[in-house]
Amino acid sequence: MKFRSFFTNSAGIMLSRIAGFIRNLLMASVLGQTIYSDMFLVAFKLPNLFRRIFGEGAFLQSFLPSFVASRNKGVFAVSILRRFLLFITASSVIVALFPEFFTRLLVIGWTDVQVAETAPMMQITFWYLALVFIVTFLGSLLQYKEHFATTAFSTVLLNFAMIAALFIYRHDDPKQVAIALAVSVIVGGVMQVALHLYSVYRYKLMPLLTGGWKYRKQKDVKGENKKFNKLFIPAIWGNSTPQINAFLDTWLASFLVSGSISSLFYANQVFQLPLAIIAIAASTALFPSISKVLLNGREEEAYHNLAKAFWLMLAVLGVFALGGVIFSEAITWLLFERGKFTEADTEKTALVLSMYLVGLIPFGLAKLLSMYLYASHRHMKAAKIATVSLVFNVTASLVLMQYMGAAGLALAGSIGGWILFSLTLREVGFRHVSQILFSRNTALLLVGIAILGALFYEINLWLMEWIRG
Repeated sequence: MKFRSFFTNSAGIMLSRIAGFIRNLLMASVLGQTIYSDMFLVAFKLPNLFRRIFGEGAFLQSFLPSFVASRNKGVFAVSILRRFLLFITASSVIVALFPEFFTRLLVIGWTDVQVAETAPMMQITFWYLALVFIVTFLGSLLQYKEHFATTAFSTVLLNFAMIAALFIYRHDDPKQVAIALAVSVIVGGVMQVALHLYSVYRYKLMPLLTGGWKYRKQKDVKGENKKFNKLFIPAIWGNSTPQINAFLDTWLASFLVSGSISSLFYANQVFQLPLAIIAIAASTALFPSISKVLLNGREEEAYHNLAKAFWLMLAVLGVFALGGVIFSEAITWLLFERGKFTEADTEKTALVLSMYLVGLIPFGLAKLLSMYLYASHRHMKAAKIATVSLVFNVTASLVLMQYMGAAGLALAGSIGGWILFSLTLREVGFRHVSQILFSRNTALLLVGIAILGALFYEINLWLMEWIRG
């Protein structure tokens, strides 16, 4: 495993998430958990859904293996770029023409007035989808050169744009603040594209694109396009199931008490931090090298690299999960409880966060193991496993939301995570992973985490007494 690439990804994601926490802190202070915060989050839901699908692996996992194997890289890359941009632009136009219809799909439980006020924000934010695809496409070319920094650090630009909007409009009407946030999403996307174009020029990839555009003989890449299509469709489905679940959570939460959507959002943002800086960073750093190693038939070397990343993630995510559950209320208080975000909001969000963190370890390890499946061209297997996990997730959500509200939706997601990890582990090969799991090192790690948990518990008792005393 190339630790330099891993730490580059982690540092970039960490900086972006810190900026994201500042953004959420300002949003919680300016808007609280109100209908206006829910409106913006709903308007941003679809473009953010596709951002995560594209940006966190689906496109890369299909495009990069095909691009590496292509004999006409420029023509192949340009053909993919043109096809996707045409589809995304057409979709954005349709959403812009019928925004209330698509808003209603997200929040069936809302009134006509709420939907009508959210629709203009949907018209604005959906155009971010085209921008984020360009960023993902250019980022894939940069990762072919094993350059990760630009993509890892670029997301911070989106957060900076949203922070600026919140700061400038913080004293305005809440509806105006929400609209300003929608516009800032587009501004941030434009800045991300500009940064990637600069890096593509710097790494001398621009001639590849311009040459591919001028040549454009599709017959030379017809077979490669077909191969890409066979990989892309199951990759999209496999990577989108967590985002589809988040989409369904928003939809189901619209039937719960006001502020439930915001509770899920704020808690999920905290949950995503360790998942991103450990699991996503490691998987992204490993994927290009694992793909090349497997292409050359060096399977044992691939498993060796996988084992090192597995141990790192198991240890770090274990500490994050345990500490996060124990300190959930203190974390929520520190990050969000100010302005219109009340103590009651803190308690509700902390419970949701705890339920999310139950699934931190399985989601992280499943992300790593599924990367191996994609690198070995088992995209359809990964998609089937994700489908089974989604079915369990939705079923549990419908049951648990009746008794636990938003926290039940979060717990259902964690249950789905454990199903996803178990099935992915079996497909990758339990024989290989069991050598990592069932060892003396694992036992020592578990004992260490248990001791650390007892220490965390005592510290939390003192900390909460100080906070609420």
